[in-house]
This record gives sequence, structure tokens and C-alpha cells, in this order.
Amino acid sequence: MTEITGGAQDVVLRTTGLSKTFAGITVLTDAHLEVRRGEIHALLGGNGSGKSTLIKVLAGVYGADPGGRIDVQDVSARADEWSPHVARSAGLHFVHQDPAVFAPLTVAENLAIGRGFIQSAGGRIDWPANRRRAAQVLERFSLDVSPKALVASLRPADRTMLSIARALQDQEGAHDGVLVLDEPTASLPAGEVDILLDALRTYAAAGQTIVYVSHRLPEVLQLADRVTVLRDGHQVATRQVAGLDERTLVELISGRDLERVFPERPETVSDEVVLSVRGLIAGPLQGVDFDLHRGEVLGVAGLLGSGRTTLLRSLFGDRSPEAGQITLEGATFSPRKPASAIKAGIAMVPEDRGAEGLFGSMSVRENMSAAVVSRYWSRGRLQHSRERGEARELVDAFGVRPASDDPVAGTLSGGNQQKVVMARWLRREPVVLLLDEPTQGVDVKARSEIYEHIRRAVAQGTSVLLVTSDFDELAHLSDRVVVLRKGRVTAEARGSDLDPQRLTELSYLSEETPA
Repeated sequence: MTEITGGAQDVVLRTTGLSKTFAGITVLTDAHLEVRRGEIHALLGGNGSGKSTLIKVLAGVYGADPGGRIDVQDVSARADEWSPHVARSAGLHFVHQDPAVFAPLTVAENLAIGRGFIQSAGGRIDWPANRRRAAQVLERFSLDVSPKALVASLRPADRTMLSIARALQDQEGAHDGVLVLDEPTASLPAGEVDILLDALRTYAAAGQTIVYVSHRLPEVLQLADRVTVLRDGHQVATRQVAGLDERTLVELISGRDLERVFPERPETVSDEVVLSVRGLIAGPLQGVDFDLHRGEVLGVAGLLGSGRTTLLRSLFGDRSPEAGQITLEGATFSPRKPASAIKAGIAMVPEDRGAEGLFGSMSVRENMSAAVVSRYWSRGRLQHSRERGEARELVDAFGVRPASDDPVAGTLSGGNQQKVVMARWLRREPVVLLLDEPTQGVDVKARSEIYEHIRRAVAQGTSVLLVTSDFDELAHLSDRVVVLRKGRVTAEARGSDLDPQRLTELSYLSEETPA
């Protein structure tokens, strides 16, 4: 059931009965979205909730199922007849996580690509006229950059604002269209997020209608006027943001209590050391020492450049250490390549899921089988039926959506992609699981499910080395945390010290007692 609070006044975007089905699997059901003129309306939902599908239907990328309608300003059409051309003519403008600007070109050239170049009477490009027009657009959107500047020289926030300006430059006024922003701050450095948010507030104050899609709930609470939440393809709530808090949003998105997002920690951890590292030197690491116990989640805290990822890659055989000794289950361990680490019982989920963790053009089934494909070979043939059966069991066990092993993995939402990567490695029952930012770009519901799978593997004897920049995650998921600073372990936290604030302090302090 959809919950809607507040009256409908001057609605500029409305969807009625919007649904979408892929190969018999319904991913969006009866969505009724209403966005008022001049408001910032946040669209929230977990990975697989249907929000990305809804955005792509509005853009005309996906055709909706018959029966629904889309109304934007004065344009009204059946949802299954909506197209990119209709979306543009209705005044819908989309800016995605990757702002899709052309780095080698100038600001003026990027803006002209969005509307065409001014030409002289002889048919040549009139560069001075194009730069003057670009300057007017930049002034209108309060973007303090030169039309002659190369986009490659701009900071990330300015690139995103340039993409917004390009999308909106042909509007006669702020009241004439709807700007849809899909995770616009996901790739921005922390210091530049506020720059973009301030710009969006300015646009909204001038009357611009904005639909804002984000996983970052604090941003939503400080920016949006209203919020609509999708869960499992259904619209579950539309509310005024005033009076909401992060806990309430988490519960609406996940359908569960915030206290249940992180699984309970066991009271005790085995004393058996499964992995021992002494004097490890590699890149920024300058003599790292630590022990990892059987069935333990050992968190690794540290700032950018502290060597956290280098540590994991050295253990996975992706980088050769210059010095140091590694012992795995009592035997000397010197992996020279990932294949030897995998054979020894090491698995790794990398930070860059798209480039290193997922085979985006392959199916969910093929991705899940990639680390165990040899078990399906018999007499020179691949046993497809067995592979498919086990993949379907994993899809069900890990809650992958859509619930099928057939889809191309790259088409899944970020959280479902991460579930596929986790399933691939956890099915091997590794001795040690290396996790590098395992919930980066993943919504709270998918996070909770990933945490449960990690704890389940740990309960069965897997040991986990967890690297994450999220101090809440470190504090609640780890049994113990070591702090890397300037290439060395400078502190250890356990018990009452497993607190986000304390871990932040330990990561920033220059002098700490070695663990």
C-alpha cells in the first residue's frame, strides 16, 4: 500500500499505474509519483527497488507495460508510448552519476554539443559567438569557470554543474522543466558535495523542479522537500522531509528496524591464528604486523594513502611485497599471483566492482561460476544443467534481484552486482576473505543482507579482513580493528573502543601506541 501525505498542488510530473516487466519478472508495480513545481523531490529505494527502472522509463529508455500514464507539464501520454523524444519535448532533463562531459574539449564546446554550434554566414563555426553564448549560460547557472577552460581542468563538482547547465540551457525559465539527478554526488570528493548541494538549492529557490535520486540519506534530509520511497518494486511512502530522520528513512527503505541492519557479534572469537603478517613492506606499507584469528572479522581503519588496499592486494598475490613474512594456517605463504592465493584459500572482493569484480557483459550464472568453473567440466564438456541449478540456488540464497541467473550482470543494480560477486567467492568457503569497501555504492537494505552473509561465513570458519572508509561499518561489523597510519599499524581497537568516533580519532591522530 502506498502512503501519501500532503495535498497535491501544481503537480508538474505525475505517473499513474506505472509498471515494468522484464522476461516475465515484474520489477516495478503500479508506481504513482507526483512531483510539485519548484520542489526538490527525493526518490529513494534499495538496490533492486525499482527506482532506476522508474527513471529509465521516464527517460524513454525503457518502455513501460501497458496501462500506465505519464504526465509532464502539458504533455500526457500512455506510458508504453513514452519515448526519449517525448521526454525531451515535455521538459524532462536527466543528469546521471557520470556527468558525461567531454574532458578534452572546452566548456564552450561542451555546452554547444548540447544545442548546436553557432555558425557564421560562410558556414564555419563562429567561436567568439559560441564563447559569448557559453558565458551567458555560465552566468545564469552561477558557474565560475571560463568558456575557454578545458573540462579536464575542472573540479568534479564543476563538471557536474556544467552537465546540469548543458541540460537546462534551452529552458526559457526555471519553471519550464524537470531536472532529474541520478546519484549526482556519488563520485564527488567529500569537500565538493556541499558545492553542488548549494548550487541545487539556488536553482530550486529560483523555481527549478528537481527529482533527486541518492543513497546518501543525510544529503536528502538537508536538501529535499519531499521524498518517495520504493521497495521491491512497490511505492511504499511519499512524505514531507520536515520531521523525518535518518532512522525513519532507513526503516522505510529496508522494511526493517535500524538496529537489525548490523548482525550481532559473537561474544568470543577463537584464539587460533589463521593468518600472520610480520614486517610487510609494499608501496606505502612500511613494516606491517598483525594476526587474524579463525572466524574473526578484523577491520582495517586508515585514511586515503595509508596502504589499506595495498595490504589486501599483497595478500591476494596482486602485488609482490618487497619484504616481510606471511604465514597462512601455519605454513609460509608467498603468493606471486592471484591464482596461487585462490588455490591456498584466499578470496578477494575488490573496491572497484565494475572494473575488477564483475564480468559485466556475462550472465549472473557465469559470474557466479567463474571461481569454480572447473567443477562443471566432465569429459571435455561443461555441465550446464548443474551450473544453472547451483546458480539459481545462489540467486535465491543471496536475494539477487531480479530472481534469475540469466540477466547480464552489468544490467543489475549496484547492490545486486555486489551480491553476485560475494556469492562467487563465498561459495568457495575461503579460509580468508579480503573485503575492500564491500558496501560502497550499496543501499542500506542490500548492506544489511551483505553483512548477514559475511557473518554467516564467519560462523562457518572463514576469517575476514575488512577495509572500509565507513567507520560505522567498521565499528559494528568488526570483532577487532587495527589502524594503519603512515604505512604501519599504529593502534588496535576492541570492545568499548569499537566506536565510530573513537576509530575516527585513531585514524587522524599522529601519535598512537602501537598495537
